[in-house]
Amino acid sequence: MKEYQSLSHTRWDCKYHVVFIPKRRKKRIFGALRRHLGELFHELASHKESRIVEGHLMGDHVHMCISIPPKYAVSNVVGYLKGKSAIQIARKYGG
Repeated sequence: MKEYQSLSHTRWDCKYHVVFIPKRRKKRIFGALRRHLGELFHELASHKESRIVEGHLMGDHVHMCISIPPKYAVSNVVGYLKGKSAIQIARKYGG
């Protein structure tokens, strides 16, 4: 039987396939940035009690299967991941 996660009043198994691209689909995800992004996305997802089940970083877009608890909106979690990762990239790689 499937293992469900639980909150105080619910049992759930919510997984979403999310794809997002950088502005103007620039091919910027490579090298050191690629290695850093994987760790960064996992860390940021844990801040929102989410878990990245599977993810692929392509040259110009990101695919991820993410498990998000029902108490968070999908758009809020993905917006948080994109926003905070952009800030970290700008700080570390200078824009």
